[in-house]
Amino acid sequence: MEYKATEISSSKMFGGYNKRYKHFSPTLGCSMNFHIYFPPSPSPSHKFPVIYWLSGLTCTDENFIIKSGAQRAASAEGVALIVPDTSPRGLNIQGEADSWDFGLGAGFYLNATQEKWKNWHMYDVVKELPELLFENFPQLDTSKASISGHSMGGHGALTIYLKNQDKYKSVSAFAPIANPINCAWGQKAFTHYLGDNKADWEEYDATSLISKFHDVSATIFIDQGEDDKFLHDQLLAHKFEEACRSFNIPLLLRLHPGYDHSYYFISTFIDDHIRHHARALKL
Repeated sequence: MEYKATEISSSKMFGGYNKRYKHFSPTLGCSMNFHIYFPPSPSPSHKFPVIYWLSGLTCTDENFIIKSGAQRAASAEGVALIVPDTSPRGLNIQGEADSWDFGLGAGFYLNATQEKWKNWHMYDVVKELPELLFENFPQLDTSKASISGHSMGGHGALTIYLKNQDKYKSVSAFAPIANPINCAWGQKAFTHYLGDNKADWEEYDATSLISKFHDVSATIFIDQGEDDKFLHDQLLAHKFEEACRSFNIPLLLRLHPGYDHSYYFISTFIDDHIRHHARALKL
């Protein structure tokens, strides 16, 4: 399928450019926006490896680009940042905006099976977006890709990586929803999107997936604030840590005293994540 992307804004930063694009997504059945940060290029023929960033609940493609400061390290390391939106937009599905943790801004990076939410196929953007990038941006090397994210996006990064290790060199997350089948956010979303079959839920739960996809060689890197008010009830990092330990999966889980769930936390440690992925992408 031929995909077209149209540039709608451009801003220079650290020698490179934040560029926002729109395109029609056949997967989601609507027009979608995404951002790319292109670092300064050493030559016209140079191709950049890419890091996909998946954002959290309530976010669009703009939050990370505006708040994280990741462009400084991306520029220094010579990696492009790809930032999609978090859910379909403009479909006007009844109830899509009734609550902040479900519907708009809350796609959970899964493929919904319930008819009402049939357009909520954010997991398939894993396939559609790289094809769009390949067809529209010859300066990107989509064969060299890593994935990261925050909160709901951290959940997406972990589950997508575990199920697609042939597509990504590395994974990291900030405060991921690591065991959604056992927290209120996940239970609400999964019930509406996937129905009542708990086996279907486990396909989008990183802690559950560890037992199925435990041949992981690259270290999984997670940063978590100890003062994050969601840590113990919603994020459940310790459950994911226990699963990794059970299967001897390399996990670097850093707990940071005093830090919360915000972009203040992300911007403090984002350079470490960019460098983590840059090392993997350049091997």
